[in-house]
Amino acid sequence: MGALQCQIRDDGQLRPGHRRYPGVRDPARGPKAAAGVHLVSQEAVRRYWMRWNGVPVVVSYLAGHSALNHQIEKAKPIKCGTFGAASLQQRFLATGDFDGNLHIWNLEAPEIPVYSVKGHKEIINTIDGIGGLGIGEGAPEIVTGSRDGTVKVWDPRQKEDPVANMEPAQGENKRDCWTVAFGNAYNQEERVVCAGYDNGDIKLFDLRNMSLRWETNIKNGVCSLEFDRKDISMNKLVATSLEGKFHVFDMRTQHPTKGFASVTEKAHKSTVWQVRHLPQNRELFLTTGGAGNLHLWKYEYPAHRSKKDSEGLEMGVAGSVSLLQNVTVSTQPISSLDWSPDKRGLCICSSFDQMVRVLIVTKLQTI
Repeated sequence: MGALQCQIRDDGQLRPGHRRYPGVRDPARGPKAAAGVHLVSQEAVRRYWMRWNGVPVVVSYLAGHSALNHQIEKAKPIKCGTFGAASLQQRFLATGDFDGNLHIWNLEAPEIPVYSVKGHKEIINTIDGIGGLGIGEGAPEIVTGSRDGTVKVWDPRQKEDPVANMEPAQGENKRDCWTVAFGNAYNQEERVVCAGYDNGDIKLFDLRNMSLRWETNIKNGVCSLEFDRKDISMNKLVATSLEGKFHVFDMRTQHPTKGFASVTEKAHKSTVWQVRHLPQNRELFLTTGGAGNLHLWKYEYPAHRSKKDSEGLEMGVAGSVSLLQNVTVSTQPISSLDWSPDKRGLCICSSFDQMVRVLIVTKLQTI
């Protein structure tokens, strides 16, 4: 077995070589599909991803070759997963499935989950973790978003009940939650969760004050959300949408009525499924498109990030984005993407053509 390797070079040419992993598929509904999550060491790249039939697959990638370590089949299909709340020593995988169950697995002994709870009434579309992998201050926590309209935060040390439950107010229609993201975890007290919904709503929940801090609507389903970094005071948030656009919000200055300043870019001709910031440079980020393409972007800050409005209140000023490079690697949507935290430019993605690809983006240190 192997994986696609390619380089995005200065001449824009792609140098691929690929192998197919049978059965790597994505769910047919919702914008978050078959998350490809990985951990990287200096010696090898170890890959974890979930197949449609509920099989987490573990692959090691070393010196240009990959090998199947093992695969673990479970009864329920897995929709999403994260290592974000696990320590570097444990590397426990948290997953959400089609029946609304949240499980945490020790992949070295995966017969029985180390944590299990019926988290939602319907499918868990999306999941994120914080407090693990050396990222973010505070307790390890997991956030899940579901088709049942709720967003819940879980502490793996506490059984059964979520530590926070964000649900529609009485009389409000429930909306399908497609994406969630932790942020603002720069000390032991502060932490926020941002959630995106099928109707274009974006809601920012303050977990310290247990309140809705801000909300807006981008007029189309929100496919992916990510803060440029989770472990700093909120700086930037990127939201991608079904209509091929993404929005970059400057999160440093919140106006009482206008909220956060933003810039909008038409990024792809189809759905923008994912956004991921480069860990080594938070001003660079990749977006993935429904036509099988990857776009590399750079955010430029304005000369001044805030200004006074007519009433003397501080308001944010959005910067600008520029396209650095793009490449098409598939004829099908690229539904999942992640960067290596150790090797600059190394990333992995999965797509609807049942393939997992490993890519190298070069010259990033010069940007």
